Amino acid sequence: IPARRRHSQSRGSYMIDLDISGGVWTLTLNRPDKANSLTFEMLERIAEIAADAKEARALIITGAGTVFSAGADLSAAKAGLATSDVWERVSGAIAALPGLTIAALNGTLAGGAFGMALASDLRLGVPAARFFYPVMRLGFLPQPSDPARMAALIGPARTKMVLMAGQKITADEALSYGLIDRICAPDALISTAQSLCEDICAAPPGHGAAIKAMCNGPALN
Repeated sequence: IPARRRHSQSRGSYMIDLDISGGVWTLTLNRPDKANSLTFEMLERIAEIAADAKEARALIITGAGTVFSAGADLSAAKAGLATSDVWERVSGAIAALPGLTIAALNGTLAGGAFGMALASDLRLGVPAARFFYPVMRLGFLPQPSDPARMAALIGPARTKMVLMAGQKITADEALSYGLIDRICAPDALISTAQSLCEDICAAPPGHGAAIKAMCNGPALN
């Protein structure tokens, strides 16, 4: 992999940036004027990048601005995005990666955007982040794999607090629940994520994938 390559797809509704530096791929949701709300085209592009990232040692997923993602673009959701299988294709592609995957949550995480974070190996958040998934209020079902992945991290009762009781939780609560793994200052978020990738980037090819398979166990492989 070249030392650094930058790819940006901001035309139309893509608004996805990709930076490749050594073995670390950094995908950035770049629609800050719309709270990085996700369109079908954006999700398709994320799925493509995640599928291609099998060659990466690590994938960092973050957002531009002060919100990670507000979930589905409301107009797109009403037009059918809320029930599209593209969400599962995104989370499935991320979960299947052999390298280390880190959701570097630069702000609030909401709705269907949870799938990307839940499918990642690690989740970092900033102090001001809030976490909510308002499917009960909006009348949608969560994406099929999200409840089980969430329950594996925080347990069934706390999952019901988020999905059924509609609670909006703080970064401190998310850390105590186990929904995120570390709270970082905003200006240290990406550097912290990058530092967590150092060991896997230095390891022999395939070593990280072998350890990840052992950590996941048969239920997640």
